[in-house]
Amino acid sequence: VQLQAFGGGLVQAGGSLRLSCAASGRTFNLYGMGWFRQAPGKEREFVAQITTIGQRTDYADSVKGRFTISRDNVQNTVYLQMNSLKPEDTAVYYCATYKTPYYTGRGTPDYWGQGTQVTVSS
Repeated sequence: VQLQAFGGGLVQAGGSLRLSCAASGRTFNLYGMGWFRQAPGKEREFVAQITTIGQRTDYADSVKGRFTISRDNVQNTVYLQMNSLKPEDTAVYYCATYKTPYYTGRGTPDYWGQGTQVTVSS
């Protein structure tokens, strides 16, 4: 399984960014997809997750109402639309997925992308 994340960058507080993650190597629509992030000096944390055909989403409290996860099962891509960004959203963002088909929990993923840096200036 290969995951390629991109779309990070530098943005001012209150701005928006859209991250994308292209997946390959297996049947995309059988697996939940998630976004995680790791800020400097902190542990990696859950951000958002989406089920196989997008019927359910789950968000960390810190991003609820500002971030939206979505997926395109034709393009084999998962997205993270980030609005109203705050300096505390600064982190490396990783897309990730699981070995188990249809998994919907917040467990540690089995496969990770390379990460994309998001920096929010105040």
